[in-house]
Amino acid sequence: MTTVITGSASGIGAAVRRRMEGEDRILGVDLRDAEVTADLASPEGRAAAITDIREQAGPRIDRLVLCAGLGPHVDPPSRVAAVNYFGVVDLLDGLFDLLRAGTEAAVVVMCSNSAQMLPLDDDPFVQALLAHDEAEAARIIDASNPAHAYMGSKHAVGRAVRRRAGEWGRAGVRLNAVAPGPVETPLLAGGREDPRIGNAIRDLSVPLGRTGRPEEIATLVTFLLGSDASWIHGAVYYIDGGNDAEIRPDKF
Repeated sequence: MTTVITGSASGIGAAVRRRMEGEDRILGVDLRDAEVTADLASPEGRAAAITDIREQAGPRIDRLVLCAGLGPHVDPPSRVAAVNYFGVVDLLDGLFDLLRAGTEAAVVVMCSNSAQMLPLDDDPFVQALLAHDEAEAARIIDASNPAHAYMGSKHAVGRAVRRRAGEWGRAGVRLNAVAPGPVETPLLAGGREDPRIGNAIRDLSVPLGRTGRPEEIATLVTFLLGSDASWIHGAVYYIDGGNDAEIRPDKF
């Protein structure tokens, strides 16, 4: 099996890599310490990543895990959108043909439980993302704030996964998303240290009383990639210690 993991050098992506090494051939994608060195913040970087993956993977990919992401503390906000949304959908669509050729192909995308914390269904930024208008999305969000960029990009990612379920399922490629809450990663640490959003992150209520560990998210990801999850498709799984349920008890 050939597995491609973006964001493989740290955080959840690194935890997924550790779980899968020894079983699959891993092609990591990251800014450093990876088989494919690429910056997913630009169209050129994403195109280069796709080309390099194709050259190294050969005729097929069996598993794809899209973990690369930036937190709400990163400036400018358009960079958050570029990595968190376009860095996902461009690789999804750019590698679709290799996945179709894979063996029991499966994909997991990293969403976030924050994706539903604001009323974003008709948000102009989200609509620009879903229309794949990167310039317009950047124009809108750079006049806003990184928290909006993060939540909106993750909201759009969840919808992008759901929108592809019909075509991808019929092509034999399972596609799901995982929506973590606060997990002890460099992304969370950066948010905590940001004076604009640090207090909100520290005050976030988690019913189970603690933040998550990257290994816990990796366990769910690897389950969704495996044969025991062979009828799970088009789903978004919350793994957040009960945070979303407490905030939105009547929505699911």
